[in-house]
Amino acid sequence: MQKDLAVIGLGYVGLPLAREAIRAGLTVTGLDQNERVVAALNTGLSHVDDIPDADVATMVEAGFTATTDEGVLASADVIVICVPTPLASDGGPDLGAVKAAAEAVSRQLKPGTLVVLESTTYPGTTEEVVAPILEWSGLRAGEDFCLAFSPERVDPGNAVYGIRNTPKVVGGLTSSCAAAVAGFYGRFVDDVVPAKGTREAEMAKLLENTYRHVNIALVNEMAVFCHELGIDLWDVISCAATKPFGFQSFRPGPGVGGHCIPIDPNYLSYKVRTLGYPFRFVELAQEINSRMPRYVVERAQDMLNESGRALRGSRVLLLGVTYKPDIADQRESPAQPVAARLRALGADVVYHDPHVTDWRVHGDAIPRVTDLSGELASADLTILLQKHAAYDVDVLASGARLLLDTRGAVPHDAHVVAL
Repeated sequence: MQKDLAVIGLGYVGLPLAREAIRAGLTVTGLDQNERVVAALNTGLSHVDDIPDADVATMVEAGFTATTDEGVLASADVIVICVPTPLASDGGPDLGAVKAAAEAVSRQLKPGTLVVLESTTYPGTTEEVVAPILEWSGLRAGEDFCLAFSPERVDPGNAVYGIRNTPKVVGGLTSSCAAAVAGFYGRFVDDVVPAKGTREAEMAKLLENTYRHVNIALVNEMAVFCHELGIDLWDVISCAATKPFGFQSFRPGPGVGGHCIPIDPNYLSYKVRTLGYPFRFVELAQEINSRMPRYVVERAQDMLNESGRALRGSRVLLLGVTYKPDIADQRESPAQPVAARLRALGADVVYHDPHVTDWRVHGDAIPRVTDLSGELASADLTILLQKHAAYDVDVLASGARLLLDTRGAVPHDAHVVAL
């Protein structure tokens, strides 16, 4: 049976895309290599924070099916690739999943199909990596089938902006490809933004996240020296934010997490290095942001020392171990290196997180506490790493013996210290 859309990769990008397309009346099938994910989706169970089981059940009722069989690609008018693009061990891009997806498409590709890559990557990937693989089919990109890139802009936990009302940047390999991809997304996205080509669309995604990466690094570095100077950086930011033009607030924290900020700028840095010189802004930002977990531990050690305790043997409670508030996603969370460093220095580390019931650091299970008020009173030091809505800042301020607030959320006094 012919389908309007086949989505390859049913994770935090692909599943919301499939849901929105179905809501607009498109017929959709999904392809994923994880058999457990596929089986769960077909029974109406979600594995993505932002998509409740009820939504998946509605999708299934509307005809959505998930499968591990790449043969479904042959009957799709549009194929969108939404697979992960992590970093390789050498810090460069790992396009293994993208290449595997493109190979699967090439084996099933039919004339007239539109193929779209949404996975974040370096400029040139669509044209230089994906197109040649697809052409193993004997069909020519831009002539026999259309090829385009459209960067995902999924923001997990965002209750305001989703697939439909977030402007969608699209870049086609040719003018006919551009028209095809704009027409496709225009069926279920309110605002489609045409880029000049695939490279511009690829670069747009990296610019968005590199901008955030660099500015977060700026305030993280300011947090270090403002502490030394006795300046309340949180107050500084609040004051600067009153300027109605020319300033956007960024706030320090224990590090950066998720797929985008710690990962995506490195793709751009990798591409720039192929030109023979470094991308200094990105590399410096990476250095600053990656050392923040160690700085958090140093501040924790200082607080305990000032109260007459050693870090070794102290019980340290970590609050919030996800990379964003109010979700369960732990990808690249700075809580991991913070906990690892604390444990290496001899601290007794426990955690509390309303969204995470099992948490492991370097393979070791970290004890989860359920009696928050009791643990606040007994722990030698509490570190707020993520400000979930479930945390009452007044309770934290009054209940903790010592509290290191890395998010600037808690009223500060003698026993509550901001990062």
